[in-house]
Amino acid sequence: MRHLLIASLLAAAVAGPVFAQEPALSTEAEEASIPFVHHGGIRDWQENGDDSLYIQDQHRQWYIAKLMGTCPGLRFATTIGIEARGTDTLDRFGTIVVRGDRCALTSLVKSDPPARKAKGQRTIAPPSAAETEAKPE
Repeated sequence: MRHLLIASLLAAAVAGPVFAQEPALSTEAEEASIPFVHHGGIRDWQENGDDSLYIQDQHRQWYIAKLMGTCPGLRFATTIGIEARGTDTLDRFGTIVVRGDRCALTSLVKSDPPARKAKGQRTIAPPSAAETEAKPE
């Protein structure tokens, strides 16, 4: 019986370091969430190309939301919708709605404010309806 106890303690001492691994260090920023998105939790937003956007919460903290792919019309959108999947909190599982297209988020992390545009720099306007109509040859 004594040999069994000693063998058990010895096995535990040898196996202990195998199971006690340090957590892996992540190079990515920590995921965040914005509460009360349907009750004034979002103050402002700004597009950042077709695949991400900046979102500002009611406390003036900025976040960058990365999208699963390109989101058609995001560059020219004047309004967006937010689907928080049954909760009132936007996180990486949320969805942005732009002109009826649903664009899933893959990441939402705290960020510095977006860069300001240089004085005199303009954004590109979307093409007018007349420019996009097919012209007969």
